[in-house]
Amino acid sequence: MQYFVTTDALASLETDCLAVAIYDGGELSPSAAQLDEDSQGAVQRVIDSGDMTGKPRQTLFIHHPSGIKATRLLLVGFGKKGKTTENDFNAATTTMAQVLNDSGAQSVVCTFTEVELSNRSAAWKVRQTACNTESALYKYTQTKSDNKPLEKPLQQLSFAADDADTAAFGQALAQGSAIGKGMNLAKELGNLPGNICTPTYLAEQAVKLGQQFDSVKTTVLEEADMEELGMGSFLSVSRGSRQPAKLITMEYNGAGDARPVVLVGKGLTFDAGGISLKPSQGMDEMKYDMCGSASVLGTIQTIAELGLPINVVGVVPSSENLPDGDANKPGDVVTSMAGKTIEILNTDAEGRLILCDALTYSERFNPDIVIDIATLTGAIIVALGSVTTGVMANDQTLADDLIKAGNDSYDRTWQLPIWDDYQQQLDSNFADIANVGGKEAGSVTAACFLSRFTEKFTWAHLDIAGTAWNSGKAKGATGRPVPLLVQYLLNRIEANS
Repeated sequence: MQYFVTTDALASLETDCLAVAIYDGGELSPSAAQLDEDSQGAVQRVIDSGDMTGKPRQTLFIHHPSGIKATRLLLVGFGKKGKTTENDFNAATTTMAQVLNDSGAQSVVCTFTEVELSNRSAAWKVRQTACNTESALYKYTQTKSDNKPLEKPLQQLSFAADDADTAAFGQALAQGSAIGKGMNLAKELGNLPGNICTPTYLAEQAVKLGQQFDSVKTTVLEEADMEELGMGSFLSVSRGSRQPAKLITMEYNGAGDARPVVLVGKGLTFDAGGISLKPSQGMDEMKYDMCGSASVLGTIQTIAELGLPINVVGVVPSSENLPDGDANKPGDVVTSMAGKTIEILNTDAEGRLILCDALTYSERFNPDIVIDIATLTGAIIVALGSVTTGVMANDQTLADDLIKAGNDSYDRTWQLPIWDDYQQQLDSNFADIANVGGKEAGSVTAACFLSRFTEKFTWAHLDIAGTAWNSGKAKGATGRPVPLLVQYLLNRIEANS
């Protein structure tokens, strides 16, 4: 996709399509009203016919309108004027991209900055439209045999603007398209089956990022390297798999010797639960247990494409968790890189076992901030559903910054406590800490476990088990929380500038 800003009069634009907003009840947006006048009432005639009511996701083409050089007008519903929500806006712009991609139109000029959206700037609407367009055009094909490409896919998105807005809109388009591409990388990695997207495959994709961008340095540690480092917790998980574990680091340098933000992404490329075997129903979705790592790769790609002035390190511990004669057993005790011993009461609580060693490893980068991203607990889905990512932190300012970034990007979070009161649930008679804390507050006690390994730095934990993928008919990775992570970094850059 290519993205542009235009200041030319709409009726004079030679494009495959002009997209304008229609509100509930058939009320015309200013651009729709102007084009209706230019086309001698073509828009109003369609409204009067009842074919277009303006509800969100509703679209209707007007072909070859007189008085207008564009080949098509696309009327897009945005709901009630003055009451359009972010959900309405996202639904409308996503549908627009999908409809256009199937229509044969290869270029479109949008006028959606004039849609009234409470507390959202015109630049936000431009960025969100670009991001939604990239995301909407993603299609998984890698393991399908019928992959005939569209003859005329959508290739160009432009936004109508005044002269004063061109620079801001251009930056918004660049950010939105880069975030959308980062989300699509995360989607693709998440959607790949576990027999393709192995720890070795993830490492190869990280190496490719390093080859694609000079600003990214990728390093891959093998099991022998981790053994020397004393990563007994991480390696205990990989023992049950024939796939060798990998510890992947991607160092993005955009700010000289400034202390970095470290993003630690859980990379369980398949999680059967180990000896504590999961139920067979829905187990195929455990290929998504590496979506935390996918979001880290997607974020690194995004910030490298944008050339952001910040230092970020991505750390990805990657393994499989399978039952085997050498796999972890309930009751086993392992020793982490930090020297803490861990009693494994449930082998299906393996994510925290690989993350704790990765968190300890992160200390060597002298981080300013550490954020881990993990599909860690089913309990977070019970608590927050598939709408909101859970955030827990050992620093309230960091938690607040992530909540703000979630609201800014509409990739939202909700904070849960990790008070000391919960730590006693992790007591063990046979080790320094147990890897599970019982049925109560499962997401909280998982974060409490991780907090034992974050005493030397400022840290937050994002539990994305509910937001990283969709189930059912729309099964597939979502690409979240790439928008949240990129927005956090953008906000951080702005605050420090």
